[in-house]
Amino acid sequence: MKESVLEVKEFDFYIGKNQILNKIDLTFSRKQVTAIMGPSGCGKTSLIRCINRMHELVQDTKVEGQIRFYGKNIFEMDPILLRRKIGMVFQRPNPFPTMSIFENVIAGYRLNGIKLKKADQNRIVEESLKKAALWEEVKDGLHRKGTFLSGGQQQRLCIARALAMNPRVLLLDEPTSALDPKATDHIEELIVELKKTVTIVLVTHNIAQASRISDFTAFLYIGELIEYGSTQKMFTVPEDKRTEEYLTGKFG
Repeated sequence: MKESVLEVKEFDFYIGKNQILNKIDLTFSRKQVTAIMGPSGCGKTSLIRCINRMHELVQDTKVEGQIRFYGKNIFEMDPILLRRKIGMVFQRPNPFPTMSIFENVIAGYRLNGIKLKKADQNRIVEESLKKAALWEEVKDGLHRKGTFLSGGQQQRLCIARALAMNPRVLLLDEPTSALDPKATDHIEELIVELKKTVTIVLVTHNIAQASRISDFTAFLYIGELIEYGSTQKMFTVPEDKRTEEYLTGKFG
């Protein structure tokens, strides 16, 4: 295992009286892709929303246990600073509809009240779009609305927007579920490239996708972590019968 970036320890999450996650123990390694799999409603999205404290935007939530980011308890950090270091991309592409492609990429700076010189804005936009493999497609139309792009391009724009803040970790919540196969291929290639510089946590219901692009896989079932290990090992010799049944399509 490489150096750990995130450690989830004895972690419980509740919405009201409903326990969504139960005693989760997970370590995410630097510059690796970790897939989080499991059937709908098992707590995958809840887990990554807790990792950058988005659960706090929902009423009546409670957490117990720890999530540590480079050894620091995230619940003792400023959530705005935390979200700069741990970026998130959602299931459906969501570029800001009133903003141009250019404005979308640097939106995080504006929303955080960080003033940038024009030269820095230009550099960050170009670098971020190149990292998201979108620059060549949009460089001649940076001041058009982001909503004019195709679904796959919009998702890469959202990835560029997250990357613009130089995060250490990128949380991807089923980033290809709303995309066609060609756009999905683009995003998967991009994820493999991005792990050279950023740690990626990928929630996916697509078993084949997890097998193709992740280094490690965690299998969640009804709020519990059933199995966690190298993707290659889990997909060939799973230790738990429920993991095997899920991977072979007996439930999902």
